[in-house]
Amino acid sequence: MSKNKPMDYEAWRAFFLSMPAAVEDMPFGPEALVYKVAGKMFGLLAWMEEPLWMNLKCEPNLALSLRDQYSAVAAGYHMNKKHWNTVTLDGSVDDESVKEWVRASYDLIYLALPKKTQREMQNNRA
Repeated sequence: MSKNKPMDYEAWRAFFLSMPAAVEDMPFGPEALVYKVAGKMFGLLAWMEEPLWMNLKCEPNLALSLRDQYSAVAAGYHMNKKHWNTVTLDGSVDDESVKEWVRASYDLIYLALPKKTQREMQNNRA
């Protein structure tokens, strides 16, 4: 894929679903694909928007730093502004950086799950 052309929604959808035990849901209607692990949301993809945008959970200090560093990163739209960022996928942030942020969002949710739930998820993957 070209460095300047961002991934399309199908590629982002596949990436979200590649996270262990990730599921897709549409609790807010068909225009927002929500990604959860163990029933907890770690991402939202506004797949009908142009450009695409997503909400990702983020450690609060990092969230502020990313907002300062990137014009495409803002406080989470319709989310807790302290813990969520909205990332506009306009090509100004490379896909690899956004993928890291998706993984970090997933990890924040996964690591907050009860240890028993984490063990059950690992056993189901084996």
